[in-house]
Amino acid sequence: MGMWILIVDDEEMIREGLKAYLEDEGMQAMALESAEEAVQRVKGGQAFAVCIMDIRLPDMDGNAAIRILHSLCPNMGFIIHTGSADYDLPSDLQAIGLSDEQVYLKPLNDMAPLAATVRKLLAQTPRGAG
Repeated sequence: MGMWILIVDDEEMIREGLKAYLEDEGMQAMALESAEEAVQRVKGGQAFAVCIMDIRLPDMDGNAAIRILHSLCPNMGFIIHTGSADYDLPSDLQAIGLSDEQVYLKPLNDMAPLAATVRKLLAQTPRGAG
């Protein structure tokens, strides 16, 4: 089985749109509406190579979710997809490898750059980690 991409966003239209786009690009994606469900799935043994995380979620802050997911799966790559124009990448997330190039503001008029970043992260994922 190929490497899976996890999409976490509480807005169904955005979540399902990203999933459909990535699948059209030949990738395997799972879309979830809560950070807690994402954490539970990873704790349960589901492997994802890349996670596209919304920041403002009803159950858990996306930054907190990334910290937990990274602790559970250190090889997972992350992309932040947020509607917060004033979002500032925390230094501890930078320390685990995130950069401003992995932060995308909603709404995306063109998903191609995000898909290119997903491919780049997939290429950096160790074999068997996804």
